[in-house]
Amino acid sequence: MDAATTHRYEQLADLILGTIDNGTLAPGMRLPSVRTISEQHGISISTVLQAYRLLEDRGILVARPQSGFYVAATQGGTLALPSTSRLRSKASTVSISGAVVVLLEHASNSALVPLGCAVPDAAVLRSNRLDLAMARAARQHGARHNVYGSPRGDPQLRREISRRAMRVGHVLSPDDVIITNGCTEAVTLALTAVARPGDTVAVESPTYFGLLHTLEVLGLKALELPTDPTRGVNVDALARLLDTERVAACMLSSSFSNPLGSLMPEARKRELLALLAQHDVPLIEDDVYGDIHFTRERPKPFIALDGGARTIYCGSFSKSLAPGYRVGWIAPGGFAQQVLDRKLAFSLCNPVLPQVALADFLASGAYDAHLRRLRRVLEENLLRMTRTIEASFPPQTRVSRPMGGFALWVELPRGFDSRALFDEALAHGICFAPGDVFSASRRFRNCLRLSAGSTWSERIDTGVRRLGELARVQLSA
Repeated sequence: MDAATTHRYEQLADLILGTIDNGTLAPGMRLPSVRTISEQHGISISTVLQAYRLLEDRGILVARPQSGFYVAATQGGTLALPSTSRLRSKASTVSISGAVVVLLEHASNSALVPLGCAVPDAAVLRSNRLDLAMARAARQHGARHNVYGSPRGDPQLRREISRRAMRVGHVLSPDDVIITNGCTEAVTLALTAVARPGDTVAVESPTYFGLLHTLEVLGLKALELPTDPTRGVNVDALARLLDTERVAACMLSSSFSNPLGSLMPEARKRELLALLAQHDVPLIEDDVYGDIHFTRERPKPFIALDGGARTIYCGSFSKSLAPGYRVGWIAPGGFAQQVLDRKLAFSLCNPVLPQVALADFLASGAYDAHLRRLRRVLEENLLRMTRTIEASFPPQTRVSRPMGGFALWVELPRGFDSRALFDEALAHGICFAPGDVFSASRRFRNCLRLSAGSTWSERIDTGVRRLGELARVQLSA
């Protein structure tokens, strides 16, 4: 293995992943023993185990007691991973609102095959028990809850959120939490607390178009960082940029970024936090997909690794339970007063009734049971969608392999026009998200994001297959 800035176990994991991608190690095959790899590469047994565990957490390997490690049988492996995005040395002014509005209008059209909006449908979420909790609260104490609530939010809900944070090593008091109208308000509060119009915010590339829209409205510039489809942001590239560029904040996904689905290893998260601390740059993290993980354990957010010294944490129940309730939260740490001032100005407080229902739902343990089922459904959806892409899209197609969330990033050869495909797909009753809306500089026109958040059906399968056929026609023209 070559000398690089990555850790030895990451280098080994990349090497193993390469042998899986090129077919040398096929699904179901047993890997060499830990001791064998240790001797072959002259590295410690603990380093080999770290590499194997990393790949196991990503679902690429499976461990069998008394037998060893095997390539997961569910790995498609016939299509390569998407390319790592290239470095943008200068910040971009964001101008994307028009394209986002058009996309969201189409994504909300139930007549179209729903591959465009990254929100699970009601049939997948099955949140009827939560709805019953809200109906009960309204029936029993409706008058009590028909008031302006505390700007910080319902105390019981904040208590339940802080209890869940403890599970991933984040010591959080209920007083550290402010309830928001979804994660969008949380991110907006965080950005306005640390940045001013004209400032630059470093982001993943590609990144969520909703964030880009927020940056545009706030008059902020986006500095697009090279991002690996499995390991996330390139920390070394960020270090070089921070030596020359003034950055007001860094805005990243905690886990399973949208749209790539990348998961930054914990060691890299610590490196990034140390780098930002060195340059006194605050980090805003969005953890809306953290609960939808297919790994053995929930990945730790950044804030659990630095205690919140310069990290602002944003979360929500919109992706995992109740998008219509619009309940999110923010743990602003040292920026608490700035965030609370802005919360009062922007929305004063959240509706009380949904908060009370959510607090009751969390306290009952129903959310954990719900998540176990939801993860199984969404993981199966992603597997089915990946297999359909492999069977129907052009052979040069690349596709992500997220270990959480429910979106796939699909890359086609350079010169492919996902905008033209978008228009053609709409004519055939299909909606997806074209790649250029995930970039401030409107890159990734040869890419697209597909959502696997709907109940898998013949209609979804046929829609993905038809999309692949249309892509083949465009490439052959």
